[in-house]
Amino acid sequence: MQILVTGADGMLGSALLRRLQSAAAAERGITGAAGVDLPDGDLADPATAPALLRRHAPHWVVHCAAWTDVDGAEARYAEALAANGEATALLARACAEAGCGLTYVSTDYVFDGRGRGGDPDAGYDEDDPLSPVNAYGRTKAAGEDAVRRLAGAWQIVRTSWLFGDGRVNFVKTIRRLLRERETLQVVDDQRGCPTYADDLAAVLTFLVSGRHRGIFHATNLGACTWHELAQATAVATGADPARIASCGSAQFPRPAARPACSILRSRRLEEAGCPPRPPWRDAVQRYVARLESGQVAHS
Repeated sequence: MQILVTGADGMLGSALLRRLQSAAAAERGITGAAGVDLPDGDLADPATAPALLRRHAPHWVVHCAAWTDVDGAEARYAEALAANGEATALLARACAEAGCGLTYVSTDYVFDGRGRGGDPDAGYDEDDPLSPVNAYGRTKAAGEDAVRRLAGAWQIVRTSWLFGDGRVNFVKTIRRLLRERETLQVVDDQRGCPTYADDLAAVLTFLVSGRHRGIFHATNLGACTWHELAQATAVATGADPARIASCGSAQFPRPAARPACSILRSRRLEEAGCPPRPPWRDAVQRYVARLESGQVAHS
């Protein structure tokens, strides 16, 4: 089974490519994996996806490439929609014509943040209706719509609060700020599920190798607020978590609205036989240990 990963230079794409090229992936029947990114062609160009599929001849494509600037999407919606919606539709069409499967990595931001039945602690199931509260969420929902229309093999894998190797993420930012400031304030009125890119890569490898079809929610186990995640980061670095005070989102206004509840409840992964994901606190500990050891580039 040959796999092609888009967005291979990004946080998730690079983690996934490493996983797909490992012995663990070979044991699952994945014999090769290649990665592409913007230097290989703009997927919003109708000619790009067919050319890439002809060149690499994959059995399956994992589409990690995306516009991820949530606030920037408010002011540059057309560009964000081209990257997340139109490019995904073009890639889906090319996959259908080539007869290969497609995995689309989506987001908790396709939901409205109020939780099931208005319960902010309930979270969302895989089949709950989409109702994005910001432009970025609308562009990712457009990509989901294009993938769901495929007659062939497809997967939509929603994740949230991603951190891992790369230039910027919340855990790395908190670690840096703890070195620069005596105290911090972090919002405590948004709840979600932190996800370590390496752990998500393992889930994606499982889903692709098993050719499972449908919508899946893939995060580390458990949920928290941003404040709780920041305090867990402090603990992992050996800093006093009491240095991080809680506050409301109103104290840090952003161009794009954030959902108050981003909890992704998972049922389909378990039904497919996916091994349990590690708890989010364990994931934070492992990632911070990598940062502290100097194993991560741009640390």
